[in-house]
Amino acid sequence: MTLAAAPSAASPSAVLPGLRRAVVLGAGTMGAQVACLLAGRGVPVALLDLDAATARGGLDRARRLSPSPLYLPEDADGVTPAGFDALESTVAGADWVLEAVVERLDVKRDLLARTSAVLAPGALLATNTSSLSVTTMAEALPAEVAARFLGMHFFNPPRYARLVELIPGPASAPATMARARAIAADVLGKGVVDARDAPGFIVNRLGTQASLAAIALAQELGLGVDEVDDLSGPLVGRPKSAVFRTIDLVGLDVFAAVVRSLAAAVPAGDPERDLFRLPPAVETMLERGLLGVKAGAGFFRKDGDQILALDLETLEYRPRRRPRSAAVEMARQIDEPARRLAALFAAPESDAPAAFVRRGLVRALWYAATVAPGIAGSVADVDRAMRWGLGWERGPFETWDGIGGERMAALLAAAGLAEPPLARAAREAGGFYAADGTRQLDLGAFRPGVTGPGGEAAGAAATARVAAPEPGGGPAAAGLEGRVAVPPRPRVVELRRVRAERGELAGNTAASVVELDGALALDLHGKLNIIGLDTIDMLGRATALAEERGLPLVVATDAADFSAGANVALLLLEAEDDEWDELERVTRRFQAAMRGLRRAQVPVVIAIRGRVLGGGAEIAVAGDRVQAAAETYMGFVELGMGLIPAGGGSTEMARRAAERDPGGTWSDAFPAFAQYFEAIATAKVSTSAADARRLGLLRPHDGISADPDRVVADAVTVARALAETGYRPSLERPVRVLGRRGIAAAESLTHNQLAGGYVSAYDRELALALARVMCGGDVAEGSEVSADHLLDLERETFLRLLGQAKTRDRIRGFLRTGKPVRN
Repeated sequence: MTLAAAPSAASPSAVLPGLRRAVVLGAGTMGAQVACLLAGRGVPVALLDLDAATARGGLDRARRLSPSPLYLPEDADGVTPAGFDALESTVAGADWVLEAVVERLDVKRDLLARTSAVLAPGALLATNTSSLSVTTMAEALPAEVAARFLGMHFFNPPRYARLVELIPGPASAPATMARARAIAADVLGKGVVDARDAPGFIVNRLGTQASLAAIALAQELGLGVDEVDDLSGPLVGRPKSAVFRTIDLVGLDVFAAVVRSLAAAVPAGDPERDLFRLPPAVETMLERGLLGVKAGAGFFRKDGDQILALDLETLEYRPRRRPRSAAVEMARQIDEPARRLAALFAAPESDAPAAFVRRGLVRALWYAATVAPGIAGSVADVDRAMRWGLGWERGPFETWDGIGGERMAALLAAAGLAEPPLARAAREAGGFYAADGTRQLDLGAFRPGVTGPGGEAAGAAATARVAAPEPGGGPAAAGLEGRVAVPPRPRVVELRRVRAERGELAGNTAASVVELDGALALDLHGKLNIIGLDTIDMLGRATALAEERGLPLVVATDAADFSAGANVALLLLEAEDDEWDELERVTRRFQAAMRGLRRAQVPVVIAIRGRVLGGGAEIAVAGDRVQAAAETYMGFVELGMGLIPAGGGSTEMARRAAERDPGGTWSDAFPAFAQYFEAIATAKVSTSAADARRLGLLRPHDGISADPDRVVADAVTVARALAETGYRPSLERPVRVLGRRGIAAAESLTHNQLAGGYVSAYDRELALALARVMCGGDVAEGSEVSADHLLDLERETFLRLLGQAKTRDRIRGFLRTGKPVRN
């Protein structure tokens, strides 16, 4: 296995020497937020609308959104608002122009035609449409510009939504598609799929069908919207927002517009064409203004502390309820997705909740297999689109293979649904994917108009080819002829796949050490990567193995979140059992593991993404470098639990404050100390990797990757570069501290905060405990203390606070509600 593919037609070195300047046409919800994302990635962008004031207003609205479309507030300075009267002069110097005006074909065509007249030679022109025909838009363009035109469907909100669908026009050149992919993936960090110019493309077509089918099935089985959401969320590998909560978040008016667009555009041969219409209950909701979150009421409504659910029959709100089903409750206890579904599918038809899951899922998978050849570039594009676009744990065809072709054929027959040719071919070939996941069925063979050598229909011809073994091949070779490669994603390393293919050098339930090309990696794979003794042991073992082999070490995870922190439930249990010797031993071991990372004889790079909290942040700051995903939410949250960082985190922040003292004069030491002290004392979590850098949690030389899936490969590149350029670990020098002066300053600062009602008395006590640690205790200003001295203060303070009743109350509150008690 190689860490990264050689440069391809889609790599930035081949097709994207630099995106120097971009233009976004339309300052509405999507246009303004895409402009903000571009600016955050360092691309100067002009944002145009009817006039400069309208464009400025769109940008201002985007700046006020929460969560913010900006990595940092000042990123907005990279966006220049202007009116369409400046279109010609603005577009002329741009490398990429994205049209994002209202979803009206006539408006888009006119604006695209006007833009094409002044588009710079070689510049890319794209439309951000969710439903309109790219082919029809291309007809308004000169042939030379049509070759550089395509659809790029961003999802809302553009900064956080993972997916971009690329839709070629009839004349889009291969270089155009490659360059658009590079912009979306390499510059903006998106997951990119190839869609076809069909109504709804991939996600809106399949997602809308699944939602409408769920509504119809819920009414047929007498299930409420709350019960449906309980059954169509994490239970079946979907997001917690499930069906109805997702519509509330998107807006019922937006959902209705998509449904109506599909109703008008879906071809007559589509087997679900009659499904694409708004149910009467939804039409009534629209009339009443029950649009969802933005209107304060939709399928759900908040009433004080209670969430009420809408009854689809009476259209009155009632208290929420959970579905009653023994099969569902049993399935909730099963971690493995395929076994969980098998348990639900085995329930009798009389079990309405289990029947909803079975019938709804089978219908959604059947529809995906039926229409996929007409809407997507490949089988993998469908699965990736639904994972990245709607947050499905597994895509339709990954789910199908997990259930099994024969079992799915029986389920389809029981539901009265004809097995699609694509599904029949997959069953006879042993799956949509080869066992190792590197090859997939050739979707192109099933498209309308494709025929076999004897004139047979596409499905029959493809089935025959897929089912036939290769010449000279035995059973193992059967089905391979009809497969094509799953396109690799450049610079993406999946640690779970490395583990499966190469095995592990060491491991336990929390983490495993694997060998990459020229580096070792510690793969964190526990639940939420909660840090316990197993994690601590593997951190030490990984460091030792890396030193033995003389290879750099990367600490990383495939999970969406690097780590949610330490196991506070276990800490509380040990404290309440008065196991203080054990708690001190564990704390010392964690400190030793972090010190081992910091003093390793080989480079150590920590690859982080998502939530990096508490002890997870302490691991991050212990490395020589951090490689962070742009969407990294990092913070020392211990004070919210009534504790302080005690795995070397407080010590490291004190060290960083001392290193900020210019020239050792100590004249500006307090502002630097205040920055790092407040980062911990306020338990603030960064809103992005750029924000973490501003807070001092990341350093200027730490790297940021736009694509979270590339963080591991980027970290390996950094680790190798350090190893190949004469790496030596830095010496552990004494740390110069503020001593009694810093403690006094913290007392004054927190006194004012307490008087102003910004903190509680216990918040202040905790902050002062932290200040004493970071300032080195009762020593004079400018004293130099050893790391051992600071680590001892950390540990002693941590254990003392853990013995406090108010700290334990905070932890209990967090374990009960997910939020600490601010006592």
